[in-house]
Amino acid sequence: MSSNDAPQMPSLPLTGCRVLECSRTVAAAYAGRLMAAMGADVVMLEPSGGSPLRHAAPLLDGTGDSALFTYLAVGKRSQVCDLDSAEGRLVLERELVHADILIDDTPLRDRARHGLDPALIGARHPGLVHVSVLPFGASGPKANWDGEEINLLHAGGEGFLLPNGLSHELFPDRPPLKIYGHFAGYQGGTMAALAALTAWWAVPVAGGQYVDVSVQDAVLSVGAFALQRLGDGSLEHRTSRRFRYGGVFEASDGYVELLTLEDRQWHGLVDLLGRPAWAEEESLSDPLERSRRGDEINGHVREWMRRHPVEEIVRRAQELGVPAAKYRTPMEVTQSEHERARGLFARSELESGGSVEVLVAPFQFRCSLLPGGGRVPALGEMDAVVLA
Repeated sequence: MSSNDAPQMPSLPLTGCRVLECSRTVAAAYAGRLMAAMGADVVMLEPSGGSPLRHAAPLLDGTGDSALFTYLAVGKRSQVCDLDSAEGRLVLERELVHADILIDDTPLRDRARHGLDPALIGARHPGLVHVSVLPFGASGPKANWDGEEINLLHAGGEGFLLPNGLSHELFPDRPPLKIYGHFAGYQGGTMAALAALTAWWAVPVAGGQYVDVSVQDAVLSVGAFALQRLGDGSLEHRTSRRFRYGGVFEASDGYVELLTLEDRQWHGLVDLLGRPAWAEEESLSDPLERSRRGDEINGHVREWMRRHPVEEIVRRAQELGVPAAKYRTPMEVTQSEHERARGLFARSELESGGSVEVLVAPFQFRCSLLPGGGRVPALGEMDAVVLA
């Protein structure tokens, strides 16, 4: 099959790039999703029963479609490729001939019998970028370990820090938590996509490469600030981790997050609060003193916040250069003026019919706007074309 058989689309950053995706996890599927959003022709090689993500909760009301799979699969194509069979491995080999990038989260123990041994693939396809996306990477003492989202979140250190700040103050008896959804998977997928593109751009100079991505490492990179503090002997913990002052506050009609790390932001915050007498104290002009008295400052800020509505706080804070944002409902996010103006959501077709609004990508390009949209592929929709 030639890449010329792929659907025609406007020129996008990755137009002409052919990606094969052997995925069963969110991390690998998200890497493919990011590249599909940028215009790559992404083909999911699915087992005969389909990807397990096709049945992942939550399900969309009225249709039963997986909301997670809908998001991860929009804009891709599907081909049945049962790598437990000789026929499936033949399909894989035939598709690799025309591929630029292979995204693969097959466990190490299964790769040889599935025809996915990196050394053999590299020898037969010297221009291919083969990206391995595993919970703990493909090398080292944990390479053969399995890991679900909650394992990876805590193995990456983020779970050790949750809940913290206001959440811990409101619910001090809660155990360590997992962030809702697939935080670790999306971080791993982002790292895999960036690594894949970096290696692909280097192909004219270096040839194909085997890229080893660890989801645990991706989560660790998010918490790099907490790790850096180990250098001065500080060990952050969910019971003690908080901004020096700032963080999450309850307003009269919702919640606001406030961040004040710089002197100019402190002065803006004082103006926001109406220049109260306590904030004019000379000693608070010293950032170190403010840091030491963070709990005291937050007490004053909290009392003021409770008397004002969220929209008023955020509007005035942004005018004064104080980073502040409202905690919004999902409906508010999809319908807000800001997201609409940036074109962050686009209507996409479900496999079962109908349509839903789906995030195009967590970024946009100034000169080549990503149109989004597309459809969720039916299982094996490419099979007839391949046979022909």
